[in-house]
Amino acid sequence: MKISTSPSAISDQKKDAVIVFFQGSENLLPAGDAALKKEIVTLLKKSAFKGLAGQTALFPWNGKQLILAGVGAAEHFHNGLLEQAAAAAVKAGVAAGLKSFVVSSTIKLKGLSEADHQLLVGRGAAWGTYAFSAFKSDAKKVPATSLVFCGAIKDRSAVGAAEAQGAALVDTANLANLPGNEAHPEKIADWAKAMAKESGLTCQIMGKAELEKKGCDGILSVARGSARDARMIILKHKGSDPKAKPIVLVGKTVTFDSGGISLKPGKGMGWMKYDKCGGMAVLTAMQMIARMKVKVPVIGILGAAENMPGSRATRPGDIITAYKGKTVEVLNTDAEGRLVLMDALGLAADMKPRAIVDLATLTGACIVALGSSAAAILGNDQKLVNELIENGATAGERLWQLPLYNDYTEDMKSDFADLANLSKSGGAGTATAAAFLQEFVPKDIPWAHLDIAGTAWLESSKPHQAPGATLFGARLLARWISSQG
Repeated sequence: MKISTSPSAISDQKKDAVIVFFQGSENLLPAGDAALKKEIVTLLKKSAFKGLAGQTALFPWNGKQLILAGVGAAEHFHNGLLEQAAAAAVKAGVAAGLKSFVVSSTIKLKGLSEADHQLLVGRGAAWGTYAFSAFKSDAKKVPATSLVFCGAIKDRSAVGAAEAQGAALVDTANLANLPGNEAHPEKIADWAKAMAKESGLTCQIMGKAELEKKGCDGILSVARGSARDARMIILKHKGSDPKAKPIVLVGKTVTFDSGGISLKPGKGMGWMKYDKCGGMAVLTAMQMIARMKVKVPVIGILGAAENMPGSRATRPGDIITAYKGKTVEVLNTDAEGRLVLMDALGLAADMKPRAIVDLATLTGACIVALGSSAAAILGNDQKLVNELIENGATAGERLWQLPLYNDYTEDMKSDFADLANLSKSGGAGTATAAAFLQEFVPKDIPWAHLDIAGTAWLESSKPHQAPGATLFGARLLARWISSQG
């Protein structure tokens, strides 16, 4: 989506549609546009539109369409609802055959800056144009779309960031939504290499031989039951100060998770093509970072493997050795993500970073605890955790901190190895998984773990998005990293 600005009033724009946001019954237009506001009052008298979150309504007006989009009641508002409202408005408009959209450059919404309004709305509008239809025989090509922010704008940087981030989301979503037979580790590595070349990143791919030489038996153990070899993908953004310590982002990229020998139930297993979403969020964030030309150096690591129950698959009870030498007893092969991440975190620590953040669709326990409303965050550095929570709230991606007590580490000890990949008690699944990961991060490196199991994809259609990958985590990472000095 092309995003631009214009000093002219909304009413003067010759576009297909005007988007107006509502918080409940209150329109959020800034001062001015009296004629438009009066027309809206008249239209609402005959409408069922109530400004509910995700609700949209289309009306003909002044030779164009008027799209009303709700963000819900004020007491329940969070920034993600504005981005979703923008996506829902454009999605409804595109479905009605509209291509060009207009929105005010400012909004009457308490606590929201003009720049955040432009970033959320612009990025959401771009997301609203996206539909995954690669395997639909009757799919129609999505027409080129545009969005104009009307009114005075002092700084266009947020508009530029919205366009860059929206494009990165749409681009990576095409990969994230591919099924396992299409998006295997080699394909993801090739995609990352091509993206890196286009975006100005460097890309290193570690295959089976190099992983064996490094001693990365965690990721190799996950891939043993598959006909597809694992890949460790390392992307680097130099930044403007290449001597500075980098931030390292690590993403679990299990391209399909059958559970291995500890086979998952058949019902719903098809959704396990989205077990790669931690890596997809990192891919998206790296693309955003490159397009925005952020100052700090950033490294993205994707551990890509397929977890299958082949004849060479890792068995429950097997003992493997992680990169850096710790031994792990594999009690359940469906707790495979932490085996991939333990090697990736060890490699990340070698890079002497200022911080490490990993993202993974790691535990069903996270979905039990938080559903799809927020992702869990745990870590060894409260300052880092607080920064990510704050930037997540601003970026529209909510995080909720869970504790990381020493009790959970003790629960991951094995009778036959240094650690087990499953806790003895069976409780606190999200926290014990994070405690396991913490064992592979040096204590002097700030580290945070985001369990995005409940937020990484949608299983049913929403007004702002069809079923599929959400790329949760990329938005907050881009905001946090761009704010670092």
